[in-house]
Formats: sequence, C-alpha cells, structure tokens
Amino acid sequence: MTRKLKTSELGRLSVNEFKEADKLPVTVVLDNIRSGNNVGSVFRTSDALRIEKIILCGITATPPNKEIHKTAIGAEKSIDWEYCKDTEEAVQKLRSEGYKIVGVEQVENSILLTDFESTTNDKIALIFGNEVKGVQQKIIDLCDENIEIPQYGTKHSFNISVSAGIVLWDICNKMRR
Repeated sequence: MTRKLKTSELGRLSVNEFKEADKLPVTVVLDNIRSGNNVGSVFRTSDALRIEKIILCGITATPPNKEIHKTAIGAEKSIDWEYCKDTEEAVQKLRSEGYKIVGVEQVENSILLTDFESTTNDKIALIFGNEVKGVQQKIIDLCDENIEIPQYGTKHSFNISVSAGIVLWDICNKMRR
C-alpha cells in the first residue's frame, strides 16, 4: 500500500528560505489579467517552480487581495513581484536587463512549446495576456519570440492560469535538465 506523504515530509522551504534560494532566471509578465483568482494561481505555480519574479501590469490586481490570496495560498508572500502600469514599459526594462522577451500567444510564426528550448543561461520573460483579448498586439510586436501550446480540440484556448502552469512547468523542466 502507498502512503500519502504528510506536509511535514515534503521538504517545503519557509518564506525566508525561499527568498534566499537560487531561482530560475524566469520572469512572468501578466498583461491586464482580469481575475484575481488567475493571478493567485500564477503566484502559486511560480512559487512551486521557484522562478524569480512576477510583473503585474495594467488592470492586473496586486497583493494584498482576497481573490489572489484564495488561490495563491500565501505564495504572494514568497514570490517577488512588482507592479507596472504599462506593459510596454515593463517589457522595455526587461529587455534592457538582458531578458529574451517571449509572448505566449497564438500568432503567425509562433514556436510550438514542445519545440522551444531554453537553458539556465537564458534569462526569459514570459508574457501572458488577458483572458479574452490575449497579449496586446503592441506587446507581441516587442517580443523576440512567441510560443504556442499545441491544442487539438474544438477550443483553442486555455485559461491563463492553466497556460501559465503548462508553459512554466515545461520551460522550467527544460532549464533544470
């Protein structure tokens, strides 16, 4: 019989230990996300994969926020984050700091996530867009590359928090290899 592990057996870091731990050079940019629950889910996923930070842009809610906390369950305290009113300004700053700017969007000439390669030598900024409109075209125009999650059904879209989970897990896994 297989026994479920207790929380105390999972080797979880404290918030202070997390803050001091090495992170993958990945920054998430949330471009006008409407739902605080989606924002909280991205915080939680980002904590689990130990990326460096999240930049919240435009109408995206910021902590402290009840909806964010509901799904982040405290990850909003461990992950570094900042707010930038203008997504374009955030992208330009990241580019000046040496980040590869990568949109997560269905666009012409996108790279399938399965074909996208990255290593821990890469500094990557991943841009996720609004639940209805996606990543703004003016932001797509600033991207070095755009990646797309292969999809096979009648709906060719995932919820932003699901997209972030898939993309972050895949890229972080590739970087850790």
